[in-house]
Amino acid sequence: MSAHTPQLVVHRDKDLMAQAAAARLITKIVDAQASRGHASVVLTGGRNGNGLLAALAASPARDAIDWSRLDLWWGDERFLPEGDPDRNVTQAREALLDAVGLDPKRVHAMPASDGPYGSDVDAAAAAYAEELARAAEPEDHALVPAFDVLLLGVGPDTHVASLFPELPAVRETERTVVGVHGAPKPPPTRVTLTLPAIRAAREVWLLAAGEDKAEAAAIALSGAGEIQAPAAGAVGRARTLWLLDSAAASQLPRSLYPPASA
Repeated sequence: MSAHTPQLVVHRDKDLMAQAAAARLITKIVDAQASRGHASVVLTGGRNGNGLLAALAASPARDAIDWSRLDLWWGDERFLPEGDPDRNVTQAREALLDAVGLDPKRVHAMPASDGPYGSDVDAAAAAYAEELARAAEPEDHALVPAFDVLLLGVGPDTHVASLFPELPAVRETERTVVGVHGAPKPPPTRVTLTLPAIRAAREVWLLAAGEDKAEAAAIALSGAGEIQAPAAGAVGRARTLWLLDSAAASQLPRSLYPPASA
């Protein structure tokens, strides 16, 4: 099975999915830190991403992680003022980050709309791309670090990060971070990693829970093109893992359904 062949794990409900994903992520971070001394994870917002972070915060095993040796990045961000409750980083701080001993220099939030680039979302995106490039190691052979795990929520329209079907950002093949103008869901202005940046990750985990995600999961896993279904283009170098609850998996063809799921 190649890394581009997605693995599926289906859980009974979204709470169990969040708890299992949190446990899986703790193990992955601990293993990376044991082998290389540090780890890097790309966080995602939305209800499933925040649900995972809340489950991680509640897990007794979270203390197995050396939080000071963890780099955190974001897959996308709403281009809003610092501290805005709708920003992914604000929600992540509330769910988990404020409760653990992170090194502030290793928490790489995307720029805010009242930051050094003001309202210029394209300049903000370019600056984040430069920050990623500075963090990349020569052995990564990419303009971004080889993230240990890159988390993505899947939208009902198959969008991941702020890569929406047919819009310019999902067609980007060179840049690693771009500004998004006119996103179909509010707010319209966003910063997002592109598919080239996402595909540099060792592992890409896609999270989908709820009946409203069932059609998107079925489309993305049934051979759709990435321009029409961005989630289909989100693959990791070593592994692509879909973590679903039974509602989100309800429209999958039986041929895709994993033989043993919790």
